[in-house]
Amino acid sequence: MASRSSSRSKSAPTFECTECGWQTVKWVGRCPECQAWGSVQEKGQVTARTTASTSLVEPAQAIGDVDATVAQYRPTGIGELDRVLGGGLVPGAVILMAGEPGVGKSTLLLQLAAAVARGSQDGERSDDGGEVDAAAGGAVVDDGARRPVLYLTGEESAAQVKKRAERTESLADGLHLAAESDLGQALGQIEHLDPGLTIMDSVQTLSSGEIEGAAGGVTQIREVTASMIEAAKRRNMTTILVGHVTKDGGIAGPRMLEHLVDVVCQFEGDRHSRLRLLRAVKNRYGPTDDVGCFDLHEAGLTSLADPSGLFVSALSERVPGTCITITLEGRRPLTAEVQALIAESPASQPRRAVSGLDSPRVSMLLAVLQRRARLATLSSSEAYVATVGGVRITEPAADLSIALAVASAALEKPLPSRFVAFGEVGLAGEVRPVPGLQRRLQEAQRLGFTHAIIPRGVGRDAGPGGPEIPEGLRVKEVGSLPEALNLVLDGGPPPNAQESGAPAT
Repeated sequence: MASRSSSRSKSAPTFECTECGWQTVKWVGRCPECQAWGSVQEKGQVTARTTASTSLVEPAQAIGDVDATVAQYRPTGIGELDRVLGGGLVPGAVILMAGEPGVGKSTLLLQLAAAVARGSQDGERSDDGGEVDAAAGGAVVDDGARRPVLYLTGEESAAQVKKRAERTESLADGLHLAAESDLGQALGQIEHLDPGLTIMDSVQTLSSGEIEGAAGGVTQIREVTASMIEAAKRRNMTTILVGHVTKDGGIAGPRMLEHLVDVVCQFEGDRHSRLRLLRAVKNRYGPTDDVGCFDLHEAGLTSLADPSGLFVSALSERVPGTCITITLEGRRPLTAEVQALIAESPASQPRRAVSGLDSPRVSMLLAVLQRRARLATLSSSEAYVATVGGVRITEPAADLSIALAVASAALEKPLPSRFVAFGEVGLAGEVRPVPGLQRRLQEAQRLGFTHAIIPRGVGRDAGPGGPEIPEGLRVKEVGSLPEALNLVLDGGPPPNAQESGAPAT
């Protein structure tokens, strides 16, 4: 018995987790190391090593001799989508688009499919023999772009997709629909049609009969993704995979899924708001610091080149407790309004309610106002702080506007009209510099604001590398929160407040 037990303890593990590499001597359904389900598989012993091939299909080229024209962007005609992708769709690229249920992923991709299909039908010949894409603003593309578009759906029937296409005016002659949940049938549709763009909605609903496991499992998602990527690269076909998200907001499936694809996009939005934001989390062909804005309505999604009007109230008179700020979503400045309401509370523990902002950070700002700005009434008052239009603000640059809105509500004094503020507030009450100040000031000037408060040391006294103050915008610098409160709520600047820029005209 001792000999048998010793022999078993010395035996090599025969099962391994494909996600983290954890090993065991028997199969388990869930890896105890990384908590992944269905990732533990039998580990076969390696009996041979792969040898070098004697004949090369395509020898390596000098990087200067590689033809990069086949990987050029092709605009889709949807401006905000092209902004996020870096210029448009790249032939052969595989894009993963994830988002919560009902956010509008399928609607956006159906409109994209129709726009690309119309562009492939409306192409005209250019002077050099290529074709001009009418939907792409006159960009010259090759004949490979004149291919149909295939929309594969595993969640709906083709009739349901067509009804949505009629509602969103997304019908096009070059757009083909197929309801498929089998990977082999989906690849057969691609072989038969030879599309230039394929959309798979969604990758979690497709499964292969040659692989064990249910659709949406780790092994099935890995096989579906690998097969679609192989088809996309071999046929120079742009492929978009729709991905589900977990309750924590992450993309469902193995982490390897995000590593295999070329572009990963997140489609976000509050279900009570019309605004939808598209972000690129990963992009091998362009930047990831931009955001696309869309307006969701009954007829589908519309690109918003200037969404600032959605986040600012239409009040004609000054009201205590409101302050405007300029936030940065990637490289894009957006105007947002913070509103605060302070009310007396008979309870021993006053209520705090926050919407659209980071609740712990708002609590910190309330404590800073109470201790550093001597607003003692906040300790016994209820505080309600929210943003307008359902926009969510997470960057610290909005600290100063939040604090000013709360102080304005507590003192029942409105802030000046056509006024913006941005700056990070520390626990000591200091106002710290924020990135992208030049873009924020330019956006404020473009929208007609005439007064701004910014952190000290980043305006006129910042030196040659400092931001240029736009004409007609009166900018005042502050170094602390009490200084900012004295400046805007007491009718005049304190003795140590510095001013930059020209007077408003």
